[in-house]
Amino acid sequence: MKIELENLNRLESCTNKDTQNKTASWDGFCLPNHRHRHRHRRPPPLLAVVKDLKYADSHEWVKVDGNSATVGITDHAQDHLGDVVYVELPEVGATVTQGDSFGAVESVKATSDVNAPVSGKVIEVNDELSSSPALVNSSPYKDGWIIKVELSDSGELNNLMDSERYSKFCEEEDAH
Repeated sequence: MKIELENLNRLESCTNKDTQNKTASWDGFCLPNHRHRHRHRRPPPLLAVVKDLKYADSHEWVKVDGNSATVGITDHAQDHLGDVVYVELPEVGATVTQGDSFGAVESVKATSDVNAPVSGKVIEVNDELSSSPALVNSSPYKDGWIIKVELSDSGELNNLMDSERYSKFCEEEDAH
């Protein structure tokens, strides 16, 4: 049965094989208000991982374009943070070092440091985040980017994960 993406969040886990049918379930999940009784669990959310990016184990992403790199937090990170209400941005011209904090993201749940996945000089910050920090939630890989950096050592990219490794990393981390 084909389920539209917007309906995917409405699906609930169903292990009652006797009462599942094509109109009430999909791949082990039931639509709400179906007619058998048992407890439901929600399926894990489908979080985006973009193929052409590199990822740090602290859940930042980096997109390299020549000698510059755009940096943001991943869909996985923003999902765990919840609604972002403030983003602390560094100054243009500041130097960032791979693995070190350069700012923070504050949500209704917590405040989390944002670490640099690469080293270099900050050449641009996303000023839109000052007035619209929720862009980090709604568009983490496009409009919610945080800084752009002039790379000082492109070899550091070898320390980061590709999309496949990052997806596995997140699965393992969430399993604990």
